[in-house]
This record gives sequence, structure tokens and C-alpha cells, in this order.
Amino acid sequence: MKLLSIAIPCYNSENYIEKAVESLLHGGDQVEILIVDDGSTDKTAAIADDYEQRYPGIVRTIHKENGGHGDAVNTGLRMARGLYFKVVDSDDWVDPVAYPKMLHMLEQCLRQEDQIDMLIANYIYDKVGVKHKHVMSYHGVLPEDRVFSWEETRHFHVGKYLLMHSVIYRTQLLRDCGLQLPKHTFYVDNLYVYRPLPFVRRMRYLNVDFYHYFIGRADQSVCENVMIQRVDQLLSVNYMVLNSYDLGTIGNRQLLQYMKKYVEIVTIVSSIVLILSGSKENLRKKNELWTYIQQKDQRLYQWLRRRMMGRAIHLHGCIGRRFQLSVYRLCNRIFGFN
Repeated sequence: MKLLSIAIPCYNSENYIEKAVESLLHGGDQVEILIVDDGSTDKTAAIADDYEQRYPGIVRTIHKENGGHGDAVNTGLRMARGLYFKVVDSDDWVDPVAYPKMLHMLEQCLRQEDQIDMLIANYIYDKVGVKHKHVMSYHGVLPEDRVFSWEETRHFHVGKYLLMHSVIYRTQLLRDCGLQLPKHTFYVDNLYVYRPLPFVRRMRYLNVDFYHYFIGRADQSVCENVMIQRVDQLLSVNYMVLNSYDLGTIGNRQLLQYMKKYVEIVTIVSSIVLILSGSKENLRKKNELWTYIQQKDQRLYQWLRRRMMGRAIHLHGCIGRRFQLSVYRLCNRIFGFN
């Protein structure tokens, strides 16, 4: 059995997939690299097959009909043989210095029979044209150099959220929590991170800059214009996050607070994108989203409305618009929109 399975969902990624794969090959025999070709129509499949031939036992290529990013992640998880599971997008890569440290940490935990559910590391916004890259670090929020639980986490400030880039989950945990991402839907990263959280008991944080999150392609899903075009998919994931759990049943206070904040940022991003679109139809959808939250969980709704960002998106007029744009820029910093 491998230590770590790394799934690379790929669709027409011929121009950048090699950088992703090359960065992961340094893991050697401890790692299996699952290149999930999601029905590509360019040379992605051929590049993937070539890697499998050159690195047997390390690289496995999975060809499937197009189902979208989430379906490719589902396929990778289903085929994974590693004790731990990581998703690396095909236009991203990992740091050559931090990578072996991450693997050593996982190996050390297993050797000491100190199995963890989630390993967390920093990630870097690798934005085109920006000289000084922004690092998302969890220093001061999470304990270092030891296993810890939710009770030992500190306050997650705005911008310190766990994203797909920063987490490695135990493979069986992802299966046990029933993780199943929707087909043909963008923004499923939010669901991927959120859904397993109540199943996580034991964590470790390694304060290294591990994952390079590339920002710069005009067709990326987090570009403002693309998000407006795909706002219905953003909303769909938002509703899935809301329906994942009854937060009233979450007994751990720190976990509950973090899950509420995660719901908050997902809902605020949806709301801001709906407002930015400027259409009456999307403003109606924004109101429907908040009405749904109110009917589903009154306490969550009141908590969200009392928060600064919750108040901001319900303001009207020029002042409200300026405040909303400020919130949007804050969300931009968190998620790295173009």
C-alpha cells in the first residue's frame, strides 16, 4: 500500500500538466500519482500515458468520460490505494523542499502508530506578474510539531480558511464521510474541504509552504467574469454546503465555530457575485438564498446577519455598494480571484 495517493484532475491540460506531474515525481515509491483524464480532447491523454509508461508503479492514468472536476476527484478517490489522499490541480504544483517534509511527517505518524485524519500545510498564491507571492500560513492558529484536536485550535481570522490546497486527508475518512462531489459543477473544492470536517479528530500542521496555487489563466473558474457566468453552479455548491449538516448537532464548540465561518464565507462569496452581476434575476436569487437559510436554521441566519459581512451585503444605495465592493476585495484576498 502507498503512503499517499495524489489525484490530478485533468481536462485539456496539455500546456501545464507536465509541471504538476514533475513536481510530484520527487515523492518516489511512497506516492502514487493518479492522472485522471476527464475526457480531454487535446494531448493530455497522450502525455499522461507517456508518464505511466516511464514511471510504472508510480504514475497511473485513468481515462474517463467528461464529468467535470468533482467527478474526476471522485474517480481518483475511488481508485486510490494510498493511506492518505491529496488533490493537486493540473495547473498547480508542489514545492520541492516542502514535499519530502510532508511525506516524512506522514511516515513518522504511521511509524509511531499515531495516525492522523488530516495534515495541513501552507499554500502560496502564485499569481502571474506578482513578484512577492502571498503565502497563506496557519502559524499562530494551529499548534505545531504535535498531534492536536479541534479543542486546541485558535481563532481562524478572516482569510485563514482551510482550502483544498492546504489539506491532505486520510483516504478512508473521505470514504467514510460519504464524500461524493457533483458532476459538471465548478467550485466543489468548498464541499471537498467542508464535508469531512466533523469526521476529523486528529490533525497535524506542518509550517511549510507546500502548495503553489497558480493564478493567471483567463479561463480559471475564480475569475470574476467566469464566476458571474457560472453563478448558478456557485449557488448549487452553496446549498450543498448548507444541507451537509444540521449545525445544531455539532457538539464541539471550536469545530462548530469554524464550520459556521466556512458557511459564512461560501455564502458571502455567492451573494457578492450575485450582486456584482447586476441583474434583477440574480438579486432575487440572493434573497432566496438568505430566505432559505432563515427557514432552515434560524440561529445560523441570525448569526450570519449580525456579522459584518452579513450586514454589508444587505445594505442598499451608494454606501452599500461601496461596502459590498470592499467585502468582495476581502473575498478576493482569500480565494485569489483574478
